[in-house]
Amino acid sequence: MLEGHQPLEETRQGEATVVQGPGASGRKLYLESYGCQMNFSDSEIVASILADAGFQTTREADDADLVLLNTCAIRDNAEQRVRNRLVHFKANKRKNPSLVVGVLGCMAERLRDKLLEEEKLVDLVVGPDAYRDLPNLVGQVEGGQKAVNVLLSREETYAEISPVRLDKGGVTAFISIMRGCDNMCSFCVVPFTRGRERSRDPQSIVQEAQELFDQGYREVTLLGQNVDSYKWNIDNKGVVKDDKQPVVRFAELLELVAAVNPDLRVRFSTSHPKDMTDDVLHAMSRHKNVCKYIHLPVQSGHSDMLKRMNRGYTREWYLDRIDAIRRIMPDCAISTDIITGFCGETEEEHQATLSLMDEVRYDMAFMFKYSERPKTLAERKYEDDIPEELKGSRLQEVIARQMVHGKERTQALVGQVHRVLIEGTSKKRDDEFFGRTTHNTVVVFPKGDLKPGQYVNVRTTDCSAVTLKGEVTDELAQS
Repeated sequence: MLEGHQPLEETRQGEATVVQGPGASGRKLYLESYGCQMNFSDSEIVASILADAGFQTTREADDADLVLLNTCAIRDNAEQRVRNRLVHFKANKRKNPSLVVGVLGCMAERLRDKLLEEEKLVDLVVGPDAYRDLPNLVGQVEGGQKAVNVLLSREETYAEISPVRLDKGGVTAFISIMRGCDNMCSFCVVPFTRGRERSRDPQSIVQEAQELFDQGYREVTLLGQNVDSYKWNIDNKGVVKDDKQPVVRFAELLELVAAVNPDLRVRFSTSHPKDMTDDVLHAMSRHKNVCKYIHLPVQSGHSDMLKRMNRGYTREWYLDRIDAIRRIMPDCAISTDIITGFCGETEEEHQATLSLMDEVRYDMAFMFKYSERPKTLAERKYEDDIPEELKGSRLQEVIARQMVHGKERTQALVGQVHRVLIEGTSKKRDDEFFGRTTHNTVVVFPKGDLKPGQYVNVRTTDCSAVTLKGEVTDELAQS
């Protein structure tokens, strides 16, 4: 999973999103994606690979010849939702014996034997680095075999594959800039399910951004488990691989993508506190189209807890990074991830998290109870010893604190004029559009003669806890 990630996280952890790709002749593919933004991006790669093999994507599972669930293993409830869906599709196979059902992504390697042999819920299991093998694996299933490929790769980035954009005519899109993770946070299963870090050729990223802009997209989000560790043409020891090619780190990549077009907004996810440099912050400040929003997961506000989590920084280091953001970009919005009830969490450590929240005053946060995951360092080294009731009560305290801070941050934006990218029709009213500010705050306003993909200036007049309301204006935007 990406550590957190920004709304489109209405669909975040564990909720299914059904996606539809472009028309093609032949068999039909039905895709469901669970979890983080990386999974949604991966589904577009899968759709592209299978389109070349003659599959047309469909929104109707009953019409499909091939059903694939792109899964998340970060929390137990996500896995349970996937299992429930697989049971449903197993029942469908009784009516349609030729239906092929498969699991992709982060659950694949960990549960392959159980899903294939013990519970007989799926026909194929494919890991995040084996999507190119999907046409061959589907052929094996159609030949009467079960099919598995969960091998991890040190090289695979799918750089030259042009993803099928599953929201045809959309406004925002994801670009995967790297895969895998080298951070061994003790609570996290991602390094075991997605492998080691490797970065894409920057020119392929810039080309994809240009193609998206030419197709009408007006915002891209650069994705990586830890975008701050993006590097091209340099190894982990700092040795340049090719003297004839430039070294590109994340700050330089941001500048390259921002230069595609001033009307192409650029976001990214996710930053890691131990790796985020001032160079990145200065690059953000130099370009108006790089959104002034940073998701900086803290997880806990106590240094002892951060050490048990193997996060690689202290409370003081984290707050120094917050100070750097505020100094270089005073108007930048900041969100975070917080885990309550991790192994051995004391009341003092919990209170330290609350006090850090008071000091930072996040615009938004993704807050969770600790859920032990198999194969992690925490499972091997620590006891999951905090009672569920206490985990829950501490989580409620964290949520209550964030609700206060979030509402304060949203209210402070009322009365200002914001440049907003129109994304679509409001969920609550058909006569209103919604879009987001550079700070990632949602704004709703009357439709008028406008259309998605346009930029408008909106004077905000009111707000709920996390959403601004306003009217389109000819006044210059303040942000």
